[in-house]
Order: sequence, then C-alpha cells, then structure tokens
Amino acid sequence: MEAEGLDWLLVPLHQLVSWGAAAAMVFGGVVPYVPQYRDIRRTQNADGFSTYVCLVLLVANILRILFWFGRRFESPLLWQSAIMILTMLLMLKLCTQVRVANELNARRRSFAASRWYSCGPVVTPSRRPTSC
Repeated sequence: MEAEGLDWLLVPLHQLVSWGAAAAMVFGGVVPYVPQYRDIRRTQNADGFSTYVCLVLLVANILRILFWFGRRFESPLLWQSAIMILTMLLMLKLCTQVRVANELNARRRSFAASRWYSCGPVVTPSRRPTSC
C-alpha cells in the first residue's frame, strides 16, 4: 500500500535520474577535452596533444553512427557520437591553427635571422661593395 502512495514521487525521480544518466553519457566524453582546449588556446602551444587521438575517436564514432543504421541502439549513444565528432573537429581545427601560426612565426624568425647574419658587404659584378 505504501508503494502505491509513493508513485507520485518515484516516477518523477526515476525520470530525473534517467535523464541525468543520459546527459552524463552524452557529455561525459567531451568533458576532458574542455581544459585541454582552453590550455592550448591560452598558451598557443599544441605540442602535447596528439592529433592521432582525434583521428581514432573520429573513426570510432563515425563507425558507431554507421552501425546505428543497421541495428538501432539507445539514442544517448548516438548523440554522444555526434557530439564527440564535433568536439574532435574543434580540437583539430584549434591544433591546426596553433601549429600553423607557430610554424609561420618560426619561419619569420629564421628568415629575419638569416638576413641579419648574412647582411654584410656584397661584391656585385661591377666589383663595388654594397651593403643590405
């Protein structure tokens, strides 16, 4: 008799726990990448982050979505795959931007240094010394 009286409390509580577990499942895989994203963006250094991890997770989540078309499974897992794909694409975009910017800065510094050290008297075909 008491169980019937508590249905008004147990049913919404069960739904709340179910939604909370689904949300944790969907966004739980993304949470570790938030501090990494912020750190890479703050320091403009992506040396410690492997893009191969992104590749493996992209392939795994794409395969999971393709498997869903053949044999349906729970929708939170499908949403988790979609959100993880978006997260990995954002991480790859950030890493690519940071690495390209760092590479360009290194080339500029290298070019400026080579001009600075090679700048001296230059003998032209007219045999007059010139400078940079």
